Amino acid sequence: MARGDRLGLSSVRTEGAILPPSVLRRIHELSPTLGGTSPEDFGLSGTRVREAASQAWNALQASWNSFQKERSRLTSGDAGTALTRKLWLSQILRALDYGALDASRSSLSINGDLYAISHLYNQNVPMHLVGCGLDLDKRSAGSQGAAQRSPHGMVQRLLNASDSYLWAFVSNGLLWRVLRDDQSLSRQSMVEFDLESIFEGQLYDEFLLFYIVCHCSRVRNEKPEDFWLEKWHSAAGEEGKRALNTLRNGVEEAIKCLGQGFLSHTANTALRQKIRDGKLDKQDYYRQLLRQVYRLLFLFVAEDRDLLAHPKASPESKRLYLENYSTARLRRIAERIPGSDRHGDLYEQFKVLLDLLGNPEGCSALGIPALGSFLFSHETSGDLDQAEISNHHFLGAIRHLATTKEGGRRTRIDYKNLGTEELGSVYESLLELHPEFSHDGNSFELLSASGNERKTTGSYYTPDSLIQCLLDTALEPVVDDALTRAGAGQNEREKAILDLNVIDPAVGSGHFLIAAAHRLAKRLAQVRAGDDEPTTVERRRALRDVIGHCLYGIDINPMAAELCKVSLWLEAIEPGKPLSFLDHHIVVGNALLGTTAELVAKGIPDAAFDPIEGDDKSVCALLKKQNRQERDIKQGNLFDPSAFANKALAAAWRQVEALPEDTLEEVKAKETGFHSAEVSAAKQALMADAWCAAFAIPKTVPRPESYFHNPPITTAMLRRLASEGDLTEEEKLEIKGFASRFKFLHPELKFPGVLPKADLTSSWVIRLGRESSFKKRSFSPSGCRR
Repeated sequence: MARGDRLGLSSVRTEGAILPPSVLRRIHELSPTLGGTSPEDFGLSGTRVREAASQAWNALQASWNSFQKERSRLTSGDAGTALTRKLWLSQILRALDYGALDASRSSLSINGDLYAISHLYNQNVPMHLVGCGLDLDKRSAGSQGAAQRSPHGMVQRLLNASDSYLWAFVSNGLLWRVLRDDQSLSRQSMVEFDLESIFEGQLYDEFLLFYIVCHCSRVRNEKPEDFWLEKWHSAAGEEGKRALNTLRNGVEEAIKCLGQGFLSHTANTALRQKIRDGKLDKQDYYRQLLRQVYRLLFLFVAEDRDLLAHPKASPESKRLYLENYSTARLRRIAERIPGSDRHGDLYEQFKVLLDLLGNPEGCSALGIPALGSFLFSHETSGDLDQAEISNHHFLGAIRHLATTKEGGRRTRIDYKNLGTEELGSVYESLLELHPEFSHDGNSFELLSASGNERKTTGSYYTPDSLIQCLLDTALEPVVDDALTRAGAGQNEREKAILDLNVIDPAVGSGHFLIAAAHRLAKRLAQVRAGDDEPTTVERRRALRDVIGHCLYGIDINPMAAELCKVSLWLEAIEPGKPLSFLDHHIVVGNALLGTTAELVAKGIPDAAFDPIEGDDKSVCALLKKQNRQERDIKQGNLFDPSAFANKALAAAWRQVEALPEDTLEEVKAKETGFHSAEVSAAKQALMADAWCAAFAIPKTVPRPESYFHNPPITTAMLRRLASEGDLTEEEKLEIKGFASRFKFLHPELKFPGVLPKADLTSSWVIRLGRESSFKKRSFSPSGCRR
């Protein structure tokens, strides 16, 4: 929600999820089901809440005018603290029934740190009231209440450090913020009221919400957990859990709407014929549907966080986009129950938007930049980008994605504050489904099966609490050590953080990586800003840098890798810049199936020919003897392991890493450089794949027709490759087939220069089986251990 657009209140902004838009809307309506909204709850006798708010509004008009008159006389650089408190903030406190608060008090001390909070209400609610000349998000040397830290940062740090304080208020008279203890370490979390806009624009509805949320009765109890603010926050959490459960169902229904909508449209004859001919199988069709969902989800979040428009976009171009091309417009239309609208103009407009976002120039007339990436490329969803779909089906899908239904009432999903847990839940729900076509290719459905992909790929999710605990114990000490060794210089400290690497071998939707990114980004933003609580803009810039330099992930499921990239892009998007190139950071592969240069150089071990289920023992014995003789012909390694993952490859990879990404052309140059580096390592990759395939290939007589294994994969084949020889096309085809089937992943080649050599042979595992399930037929050859 950008500046209250989800509430219809332009001067109210909510960040994080302490009081999300849906709950603020119920508060504004004084919903009795929420609690805390009756006159008795406000301590009013014989007066309704709206009447009391109106009386406070009228009383404050003269105070605002007097304050503005005196404020205009302040000289440049004058914080105006005494003026702001005396003429304005003290009047607000009286209007909200706090009475007069004593500002003459000593700083709060928590764990040896001092917090110069200006006021404390009822001994348990910090109130930091500073002058109108101070920025709540910036330090101001020599200024009371902002000398060491920004006002916002100091109050948030106090709440996070203390067990005694849960809620707080901070204001400079122009902005009033409601803060809560927030240990998420992600983006800022608050509700902000723009008092200047409210009183200058005579926005009474906004003031009514301010009065209800910030009235002294909201924080009057002795125990913070009994505050109405805290009860409302708990209600928001329960509402979020319910919305999460329905979101998963909504994603499934959205895919069904899109899947059936494309197949049933009369104009899509070519699409149906391609399915009947087997040129487009159900999994490829399903992936293209998912990419349409990813596109919609990405745009929902980017628009609601106000991150899509170019920073230099004019108000007119922004208005043109919002009114004619935005997904916000589509969501508004979709909230009305779709009828039988068989026109297809809305999807055609959506395709125009996708083209513009993938265009190297973007579209200045609409104020949107070029984003690029597979997300907006026709290469990844060409069949659906060329197809048509009715408004009925398209809007039905959007309605399922954009809203939840509870008790007969539809509620908009708060995509501005969508967390990685929600995206993980979406991913989980997708893996539990598999697509099916009718025989004629005219209908589409999603089915759940006991052997769903989630189970067969081992896709499960780590709870956020466990992730935070892991980061506390594993990541934070590493960051502290890096900063200690870096010294005091800002450039050195920045580099120390950006040189750290976090690798997740089963990345899923990216939950762990994003949590780590927020930790690293906050530390980086702190170094850059010199403040414990950097601004949202500073954190966002740091997030983009951290995600582009520090995070790496692997997943066996291509859908997971794609969704992880989308999740990272959602966190890293910076207005006016394209999406980062992440193909060399988030890769598809099995982190348990791969090898290293040191192992390949020794030749194929005897363990590769130990019989397992389905093998012919006599064939295994003959191959083991043959391989041993080939390996022992020459003492020592087949080649120097350092030449396998050579310095030139690592240098080329690092050169790609260092390229800028401020324009789409620069991102494409980075992509080209990455693919060139991959091509240069093609021989090493083939040797590593052959080494792994030797374990996986069936050892039987006669050989099945599906295998071309002639000669067998033994050390002789590796020696041919090592001595600049080549393989037959049949041999290459066989090796590549196994590599594709088992998704071999060789860390030295995928992440050259990132993983220390000392870690590779000790932490990477070879684990192979013959079928899609490795449970019954798996083994770990000697020399490879976890």
